[in-house]
Amino acid sequence: ITPVRPHRNVDMTHSSFPLNLVTRTQWGAIAPRHKDCLKSSAERVVIHHTAMRNCKSNTDFLVGQDGTVYEGRGWGVVGAHTKGHNADSLGIALMGNFDCNPSSEALMSVKQLLKAGVSQGFLFPQFVLFGHRDLGNTKCPGAKLYAALPQLRSAK
Repeated sequence: ITPVRPHRNVDMTHSSFPLNLVTRTQWGAIAPRHKDCLKSSAERVVIHHTAMRNCKSNTDFLVGQDGTVYEGRGWGVVGAHTKGHNADSLGIALMGNFDCNPSSEALMSVKQLLKAGVSQGFLFPQFVLFGHRDLGNTKCPGAKLYAALPQLRSAK
């Protein structure tokens, strides 16, 4: 059994764009089987898409097209989103199939989530952002979301 450090109280707001965060409890998620803690701030962020509209994901956070952020495994927890790359990364999945363009609301929420992670110490300030396809043999996160990654990288 791996000890789990308690989650810090995280300020999920930013002066120009507050996040609408739905916790695991609020959306009725089943607890993950394993909840190991990251050893330090995440150095990498991996962007995914669910390829469908549902919330089933092993990422740390999910983001809907309306900009709502859903807690997956949460801050400081090892996800199960990118084989071989989970121990030092944060996984964020946008809900949907992104052979179509992601909404501006979803992209803004991801940017604010990244800023909150840095300000709260869960993300290394010089984190590197990847699309899932950069680290595995997959089309994830979809062509249009992958093309939008430079916008997300500018969120630092």
